[in-house]
Amino acid sequence: MPHGIETYNKAQSHVEKEICEKLQQVIDLQLPEAESKIWHAHPVWFLDGNPVVGYSKLKDCIRLLFWSGQTFEEPHLKDEGKFKAAEIRFTDPHQIDISSLKCWLQKAREIQWDYKNIVKRKGRLDRLK
Repeated sequence: MPHGIETYNKAQSHVEKEICEKLQQVIDLQLPEAESKIWHAHPVWFLDGNPVVGYSKLKDCIRLLFWSGQTFEEPHLKDEGKFKAAEIRFTDPHQIDISSLKCWLQKAREIQWDYKNIVKRKGRLDRLK
């Protein structure tokens, strides 16, 4: 586990720390080829330099974000922002459905939009996979 993510997780309250650690453990196991780091102050996992999944502390929850999640067609993931991202929020570690999370992570590997080059393309998002 990269030091930055460990520090981020430990900085959360007890319940939020449990959520973060559970998410981090499953993400690392399901995406072993991904590069993980703190990006814009939050843990994010990248495949070939493209962000695919990350989590962040919001006021009253931990938000798990999939950059290409709107394309997954998963009812539990809610649209986030004007691009292709989708999220799910947790207030308790028991809310995390490991089976669903593994499915979403597989889709994160298989379905990707090119966020890495969005600035170069002046806000246009192209599908990679």
